[in-house]
Formats: sequence, structure tokens, C-alpha cells
Amino acid sequence: MSEATASTPQSLYDLLGGEPEATNQIRDIVEAFYDVMDSDENAKTIRLMHPKDLTSSREKLFMFLTGWTGGPQLYIERYGHPFLRRRHLPFKIGEEERDQWIYCMTKGMLHLKMEEAKIKALLNALYPIADFMRNQ
Repeated sequence: MSEATASTPQSLYDLLGGEPEATNQIRDIVEAFYDVMDSDENAKTIRLMHPKDLTSSREKLFMFLTGWTGGPQLYIERYGHPFLRRRHLPFKIGEEERDQWIYCMTKGMLHLKMEEAKIKALLNALYPIADFMRNQ
């Protein structure tokens, strides 16, 4: 194995430090994301799509992102395949909603003072998923 290959993270989960650091960072990202969504007027449209109590939403996103980044498949173990697009079809999701979701994720990670390279890597991977959720 070359030196460059040995130092290149194999997954986003590895980039975030692997177990247990990645799990803790993902939890922090999810908490910051929903804190922004719950308090920032710029996220008002997507906040209204969520239940008043965000406890379940926070836990499901944490579980999903843990597996999605390459860590333990917590969401799949509990709920089965996420079928993201299908689960989001009842909601009007256009460019505005996609952009608000990315805004909350970005602002949350910036609030956590994460390294710029980690933020960029996560956003580069998350944007296509957020865009795929559009149904309008």
C-alpha cells in the first residue's frame, strides 16, 4: 500500500475520526443542525415541516448519518432501508427547502468550529442527497 493510500480516509466516518470520535461529531452536527433549524428565521419553511418536538427527528438523523458516513448502520438496524425520497414525498421540497437544509447543516458545522476540510467534504457529499430530495 502506498503512503498516500494509507493516509487517505476510506469514508467520511474515517475522516471524522472513526469510532468513537466520529459518532460524537455526528451527534454534535445533528444537534447543531436542529438547533439552527429551530431558531433561525432563515430555516422557517423547513422547520414547519417537522414536529414541534424534534427529539425523534434528531435521533433518526443521527442514526442515518452515522451509517451513511460509513459507521454502524444504526438506522437500518432499527428501521430498515431509509428510502429517503419516499419518506420525504409527503413534503413539498423545492430549491428553497433544499437550500434551507444545507444552510442549517453549514451553519451548524461552522458553529461547532469544525475544520474547513471536514465541512467541505461533508457538504460535498450531502448536497447531492439534499438535491435528490426535491420533488417540486
